[in-house]
Amino acid sequence: MDLLLNTVQPYDWGSTTALPRLMGTEPTGEPQAELWMGAHPSAPSRIDRGSADKGGDGGGDGGGPVPLDQVIAGDPPAELGAATLRRFGPRLPFLLKILAAAAPLSVQVHPDLAQARAGFAREEALGVPLDAPHRTYRDDQHKPEMIVALTAFRGLCGFRVPLACADLLDALGVPALRSYADTLRGLPEAQALAEVFTAFLSPPAGLVDDVTGAVVAAADRAGPYRADFAAYAGVARAHPGDSGLLAALMLRHVELAPGEALFLGAGIPHAYLSGLGVEIMASSDNVLRCGLTSKHVDTAELVKVVRFTAMPTRVLHPRAEDAEETYPAPVDDFRLSRFRPRAGDPSFRLAAGAPQILLCTEGEARLSSAGATVGIGPGESVYVPAVAEVSVAGSGTLFRATVGLDAVAR
Repeated sequence: MDLLLNTVQPYDWGSTTALPRLMGTEPTGEPQAELWMGAHPSAPSRIDRGSADKGGDGGGDGGGPVPLDQVIAGDPPAELGAATLRRFGPRLPFLLKILAAAAPLSVQVHPDLAQARAGFAREEALGVPLDAPHRTYRDDQHKPEMIVALTAFRGLCGFRVPLACADLLDALGVPALRSYADTLRGLPEAQALAEVFTAFLSPPAGLVDDVTGAVVAAADRAGPYRADFAAYAGVARAHPGDSGLLAALMLRHVELAPGEALFLGAGIPHAYLSGLGVEIMASSDNVLRCGLTSKHVDTAELVKVVRFTAMPTRVLHPRAEDAEETYPAPVDDFRLSRFRPRAGDPSFRLAAGAPQILLCTEGEARLSSAGATVGIGPGESVYVPAVAEVSVAGSGTLFRATVGLDAVAR
């Protein structure tokens, strides 16, 4: 059991205050967008098994902090367990984050596993450098993800039904949008969404400016789309002149209350707009962007990956299993759950068998393993290797990230 030293990513859409407020630290004045917890090679967490933990002896050789990916590589069976190692190889298959958005992120989509493997192999064969700006596939993994709101959280997720999308476009009163609305009404769902979405990626001159003005004006009018237009107006102000605004109009506006979640599978276009949340994902860098970004947009590959279907946005609530509340996800790369013990409750045990990251978001949690006890507060986290069993007590809110393999003891 090891305290994690984690990296804060200073992306420009990040909040300057949300993470410091959670963690009880002073704001730096710079954006603090994501706190990463895991073994992702670009920013792995670090552990120091030679230092004294809070209330316990960390053990180890005293050599100082070591990146978690190196720790795992040193003894994969002990760190990951047999089931995880057999399924995913010698790597931690998930990445846990706290995400703090003050401005809209890019509209994006992720490939499925077959698409990722094929795309990565193709770009490798072509000799495209991994760090090339025009590179689309950075690895051969898929990237399903889940976000759990810690505060009120807003995002865009999945396509509207074509008829509903056409009605929304008509409500803006922009003459140049009429032909797109007609297409949405006149073709089968998949074809209609594909044609309009693809056209919006390369719009005619002046359309984005016309739509921007109409959206900003509509945000102040009463009507059934007022909340949606307010969200799109925020997108327009944050990314002036970006054609991603048009793609955003086709997506459902979703508002999460604290504790609610969204699961985002392959091919589903989405964008987070604002709020603080716990995010977990398969450990991958494969992101295809649709707009609201200065980064490369691979239109041809994007259209292959996007799933042109209008599915209801399913807001998830945790399923209670004794003291543990689990957020359901149809993947085995990760499993996310939450503990909210009350003061005076007995401690509960987390069985060994799989790697785990335990993150406190409120109050304090006390973790005990092999005679050592660690207390962690908001924003602090602990890595637990597969060979370790942990007991948890305290009155804080604790998120548990692990793999979703049925073979692993719960």
